[in-house]
Amino acid sequence: MKKTILILISTVYLSLLGANAQAGWYEVTGTATVVSSEEAARIYALEDAIYKAVTFSGADIGSIANLRPLLDSTRSEYQFTNHEVRYVLVTEQKIRNNIMFVRARIDIYPSAIGCHVSQYKKTFLVGNIDIASPQQAVMGQIYNVGDDFAQVINRQLDQESASFVSVGTTDFEISKQYPERLKMIAEDTGAQYIIGGVINDLTATIDQKVLGEDIINRQFALEMTIFDGKTGNEVYNRTYREVARWPFAKTSQVDTRSARFWASTYGEMMLRVSRNIMLDLESEVSCKITLPEVVAKWENTVTINLGRLHGVKPGDQLQLWHTGSFMDQRGLPRNKVTETDITLTVSRLYENEAELSIDQPELAGSIQIGDVMHKIIR
Repeated sequence: MKKTILILISTVYLSLLGANAQAGWYEVTGTATVVSSEEAARIYALEDAIYKAVTFSGADIGSIANLRPLLDSTRSEYQFTNHEVRYVLVTEQKIRNNIMFVRARIDIYPSAIGCHVSQYKKTFLVGNIDIASPQQAVMGQIYNVGDDFAQVINRQLDQESASFVSVGTTDFEISKQYPERLKMIAEDTGAQYIIGGVINDLTATIDQKVLGEDIINRQFALEMTIFDGKTGNEVYNRTYREVARWPFAKTSQVDTRSARFWASTYGEMMLRVSRNIMLDLESEVSCKITLPEVVAKWENTVTINLGRLHGVKPGDQLQLWHTGSFMDQRGLPRNKVTETDITLTVSRLYENEAELSIDQPELAGSIQIGDVMHKIIR
């Protein structure tokens, strides 16, 4: 649900760690549907307001995940230290047509040293989301809700994330039991990370009314796992659980791709979960090093698999690391990377690739396809 959001009250300038950062007060209105309680709706609306303000200001949206647990207490003022969001003042709170509106003034000091500034964007592949118990999807016949939710996450990362770029979705099974398969999928799609998920709960409770319509509240529990595409190993796991009113008739067939579904109270809840997933990834994964890989080599020039879309700029300098593998004492294959003194400079830029010139031409012979590099931060 789109609302009129941000009015810039005042803007000041300050010097932070030698860089010019823009600080300001932002007046924002956040919204949320009242489902379980007005207190819960207030928290969601306040989270929505903070997200809108941080996004508009250009600050690090990954820092929002650290604030969410601190908003549980019902106060009119919130003050934070060591955070880009310094102060939140709730100026108005009201409910209209079962929608909670929270207007807040938010003081933000954007940092110029966040991971979304210093790192290239990481590539994600979104796996289709399975339903653990398909019989729970009988009401509404929403058997495709997992796959459609995967598309929502895909768009969320692609359009609103500051640190990630989605390479699309896949129908291949995403499971930690098959790390070699995950590595092959990642290599084929150019993904640094893969998202897998399973919906564990779609059960509903029905409050039957004698004179009015029954009230149906439905659960949504999702276990989400992130895998490293280079190793196939699990790097992050989290479970999300929410409940929202199911506004459709018990015997109706619901199209989970329709605007009617995503505009409903249940669809709105799922959209909020998808945004929280993105914010948690910004918090937990964005600072992990981005490793562009050598995909082609010609004389003194190499091509890497990141480009303009990922934040690569002409003149960027990168340091090369050799990649290799070995068998450990138990006979298990292991990957290794070895630091080198070779540096490269971006000379030509494309949407998804970039060409780099080798700064030490005499060492060009040691560079191999599959070697990785990282951006040198000055």
